Amino acid sequence: MFKIIEKKQLSNDVFYMKIEAPDVARNRKAGQFVIVQVDSDFGERIPLTIADADPEKGWVAIVYQTVGATTFKLSQKNVNDSIPTFLGPLGRPSKIERYDAPVVIIGGGIGVAPCHPIVQAHKAIGNKVIFIMGARNKDLLIFEDEMKKAADELIIMTDDGSAGRKGLVTEPLKELCESQCPPAEVISIGPPIMMKFCCKTVEPYKVPITVSLNTIMIDGTGMCGGCRVNIGGETKFVCVDGPEFDGSKVDFDNMMMRMKSYKAKEQEDFHKCKMLAQADALASQNK
Repeated sequence: MFKIIEKKQLSNDVFYMKIEAPDVARNRKAGQFVIVQVDSDFGERIPLTIADADPEKGWVAIVYQTVGATTFKLSQKNVNDSIPTFLGPLGRPSKIERYDAPVVIIGGGIGVAPCHPIVQAHKAIGNKVIFIMGARNKDLLIFEDEMKKAADELIIMTDDGSAGRKGLVTEPLKELCESQCPPAEVISIGPPIMMKFCCKTVEPYKVPITVSLNTIMIDGTGMCGGCRVNIGGETKFVCVDGPEFDGSKVDFDNMMMRMKSYKAKEQEDFHKCKMLAQADALASQNK
């Protein structure tokens, strides 16, 4: 069993947890993920990216959004509760290289969290890191303090202008590509539509871009085939071949179309789980 040692609610449906998992903390690398199972018997196993870790203290941090039954159940657990399965690290680590020019890393929404270890890894080998953080509004921004500490420069973009600059993350990305010192590499993690347009933005400037496709993963082991994607005309599985790929080769339209097939069932299970939890809470109050 893996003990929850810290829990915070970052926004309306986004949670942060520190899990006591010494082996994972010692062995994880930037870009990797874990498999979490909340129920002891026959429960769903879900992949969640690692947001931070401390190998000396033996904890791993995860950030997740309550979009389905399992993430909702996980959000109902509290400090000192335990979860039965916390398996990892899984997936291929990020490729971290030393550059003379800056590395631009872009995180959108909850995708900011898995960017954090990647920013730390690039800084650790001496790269200059410019981090672009995007969200619909200021209430949905996460890891702002962590990124201020980790990156050399933080650019905040919100759709409504309630924090930072008003606009999309592609705007400062374009400006940086056109600057006197364009980025050596761009890394983008977030909603698929955001990653798609980040790739389109850098294309005319021939700047290499890496994207993380963790949002399409299901069981995280390569057995279900649910995370198959088209990369440069070849079929790849995100959980075992990725989760990071050359963004210029990703068929985002196909990926986004396939992701829609899970939404209805995911939302149905989420609402069922929420209603059961509310009924249990009401029953407890009436005892």
